[in-house]
Amino acid sequence: MPDTALLLLVLVVISALVFDYVNGFHDTANAIATVVSTRALTVKWAIIMAAGLNFLGAMVSTKVAATIGKGIVDPGSVTQMVILAGVIGAIIWNLITWYYGLPSSSSHAIIGGVMGSSIAHAGASVLHWDGLKKIIMALILSPVAGTIFGFFFMVALFWGLRRAHPAILNKNFRKLQIVSAAFMAFSHGTADAQKSMGVIVMALMSYGTLQEFSVPLWVKLSCAVAMGLGTAAGGWRIIKTVGRDFVKLQPVHGFCVETASAGVILGASAMGMPTSTTHVITSAILGVGLSKRMSAVNWGVAQRIVWAWVLTIPASGLVAFLTYVIMSPFLGR
Repeated sequence: MPDTALLLLVLVVISALVFDYVNGFHDTANAIATVVSTRALTVKWAIIMAAGLNFLGAMVSTKVAATIGKGIVDPGSVTQMVILAGVIGAIIWNLITWYYGLPSSSSHAIIGGVMGSSIAHAGASVLHWDGLKKIIMALILSPVAGTIFGFFFMVALFWGLRRAHPAILNKNFRKLQIVSAAFMAFSHGTADAQKSMGVIVMALMSYGTLQEFSVPLWVKLSCAVAMGLGTAAGGWRIIKTVGRDFVKLQPVHGFCVETASAGVILGASAMGMPTSTTHVITSAILGVGLSKRMSAVNWGVAQRIVWAWVLTIPASGLVAFLTYVIMSPFLGR
């Protein structure tokens, strides 16, 4: 079966890069929703900036890739088919939520996908529960951190600038927000492109090309390029939900959201913790909205977002499980 094994490896690499591309346009809103909604940048220039900085961020570190590649399931216990089905499950769920304009988590989707296909292959016992506990705790705590950071950063900024004229304040922060959006785009690259790197390395280890977990340069480059191209494709549906429908933002609010979010994401990435950039920035927007007043938040949109968050791991896991069951008779286990 060497030909089938090689075919599966090629399919895994292609699907992982497709996931990265989808992740790029699905999560474009994370980096640029606020800078577009406050008119600090046009959609075109915001996307170009985000694409370039996503690429640079993806090249910086591989700690998150190692967590994804080794933390969910032992790389030696999975097959190419398991990885392929897991990635397909994540892609399908991302496309569904993108279609409906919901900012769900690509991080949750890939984790749920690999879990679902692994269970279909060998049962729940193959999962690394200690590693999953760390991953899921990071994904739960990061929105809490985003809300708290966004709230207190906004309160501190308003208190410190309470004597400033609103028109002058917004004019200055429209420029500063471009810097904070760039910071956010870079941090997004350090976190999200790493998931596909981890998946591809798992596939290379399963095939026997790699003997221990390390990310080759070609994997870094290809994932960074796929993420950058996906970001360049844009994601207006989600930009509208996050940047306009959820909370009405002014430049000073956008600056706080992006700076607080980027700080949380970069701190977590440095520790190898795979945060959801979607969750962090939407929770930071919530924190900023709450600093104004409760009614500043569109709670109907918030409810839709939370449902997308709750459903992502089980839904992508179910799709991956079914994908494995359907495809494995033809491509092997």
